[in-house]
Amino acid sequence: MNVLTLEHFAARVNDTFISVGDGNAAFILKEARPLPSATLEGLLRAPFSLLFHNSSPILFSQKIFQLQHDAFGEVGIFLVPVARDNHGFLYQAVFN
Repeated sequence: MNVLTLEHFAARVNDTFISVGDGNAAFILKEARPLPSATLEGLLRAPFSLLFHNSSPILFSQKIFQLQHDAFGEVGIFLVPVARDNHGFLYQAVFN
């Protein structure tokens, strides 16, 4: 899988992705949505955003997480912490 698109993730909302390098931390995909984009020729994909939830009380720093999922195998996704709730932290990935 060379270029990930929104369609790869849209059917995976509420699925768990396991971060293999972080003690098998579970990241649950909570949202997959398109982002506004200019109409530019040659784009490999339309921009989109993913929002993951991790229930650990420990904040992970932004970095590339090696996330494992049955549909993808292992894929590196750059996650940035964006919010905290009563049950953990939210992390966002933006693809453009």
